[in-house]
Amino acid sequence: MALPALQNTGVLFRRILAQFPQDISLAFAYGSGVFKQSGTSQGQMGRNMLDFVFAVDDPVTWHTMNLMQNRKHYSFLKYLGPKQISAVQSDHGAAVYYNTLVPADDRVIKYGVISTEALVDDLLHWKTLYVAGRLHKPVHVLVLSENAALRAALVGNLKSAVTASFLMLPESFSEEDLFMQIAGLSFSGDFRMMIGEDRSKVSNIVKDNMQHFRVLYNNILVECPQVVYKPQQGRLEVDKSPEGQFAQLMALPRTLQQQITRLVDPPGKNRDVEEILLQVAQDPDCGTVIQQGIASIVKSSSITQSVKGIATAGVWKTVSYSSKKLHKMWKGWRRKSS
Repeated sequence: MALPALQNTGVLFRRILAQFPQDISLAFAYGSGVFKQSGTSQGQMGRNMLDFVFAVDDPVTWHTMNLMQNRKHYSFLKYLGPKQISAVQSDHGAAVYYNTLVPADDRVIKYGVISTEALVDDLLHWKTLYVAGRLHKPVHVLVLSENAALRAALVGNLKSAVTASFLMLPESFSEEDLFMQIAGLSFSGDFRMMIGEDRSKVSNIVKDNMQHFRVLYNNILVECPQVVYKPQQGRLEVDKSPEGQFAQLMALPRTLQQQITRLVDPPGKNRDVEEILLQVAQDPDCGTVIQQGIASIVKSSSITQSVKGIATAGVWKTVSYSSKKLHKMWKGWRRKSS
């Protein structure tokens, strides 16, 4: 999962990471400050905010140490102490605590903290698809511990992204079609795509990073028994038979299966999940049902996490951060209409 992003960023990332407590099981950088996106120059990339996520085994201890080292990063919640900060992190939204608009080594960064346990749960079951969705796309891994459960969950999350995307694509499609579908999973249902994000975001992420996506997904596609992968032609053919789709549906993360059940099973019937998924596998609108199930997961977590962000960032930073997002969306709209 460790992919090259920009030349000379390795030292910068290590310098930034050295400013935080080192008890981290997974640290990665992501976003437009790390990977080039369509319509963004190298100079603009150097001015973009750098986004990080840190997974930690013991959030209370980590926040205790970080409050000692970087107290200014926190909003008014710092006065409540590390236990309350950890409670806000774990009990609300997508189980991530973000500090944003933080100056570091002549750059501005945002970093999210999530417990390793909550991360593994999201990777395996797509409870919120918040951090799991970010990890569907290429990221720059800075730290990855020897935690076997975490490493297996990271691979499982990528396999789930491929499986869900297969169900929403036709029998034959291109690599770009697949990677566009995968990259769009975590944006489906996200209210921020309507009010604060560039509408071309998914396309911008994929088009300049095809090679990164190939590296990330090549082994999974080569080893998957339900797809014919032709990397030289950049084409794929997937099994769209009811039997093939049923096998894919049964391999989906638990939370998505539950959402599909709620969408398809009328109240009072109480059929088991396997029976419902067998019905969906034979439905011509199978892909639409999957899309709706994913959107319902993302919509809920994106709203609650954004509301939590007002408290964790503070009012001034929230207004500043939101205005930057709206400006970015406006610039993207202008590019598209010109």
